[in-house]
Amino acid sequence: MGRKKTVRVKWVEKLQFVGTDSTKHSLVMSGHDKANGTGMSPSQLLMVSLGGCTAYDVVEILRKKRQDLVDLEVTVTGEQADEGPPWPYKHIHIHYALWGRGLKEKAVRDAIALSEDKYCSVAATLRGVAEITYDYEINEVE
Repeated sequence: MGRKKTVRVKWVEKLQFVGTDSTKHSLVMSGHDKANGTGMSPSQLLMVSLGGCTAYDVVEILRKKRQDLVDLEVTVTGEQADEGPPWPYKHIHIHYALWGRGLKEKAVRDAIALSEDKYCSVAATLRGVAEITYDYEINEVE
């Protein structure tokens, strides 16, 4: 049997919900219309989850490789299917912008590849449904 996690989603009002993870951290989800736009949309939250999962991996791997990473920003862009519900994501692109001192391109490339191919559970889950691509830029800081 695998590792089991349980989260809860509580309806607040209208189309607004609060999701709480197993460690009691919460966030608000809602529809996009004016009456409900108080939180993240669940489908965009999926992309945020992917970005957070891979960002965590990349930072951890680069630290272990003793790279002087100063900042990281991950931008995730998803393209959903045009044909009606449920509008699954067909293509997701991840752009990594890294800032650091003397970051080695091979270390960055390897860290991203390890996250995408081995460690990121969100990417592993989505991979069978959506094509996931990525690119990166390395920015030197003083």
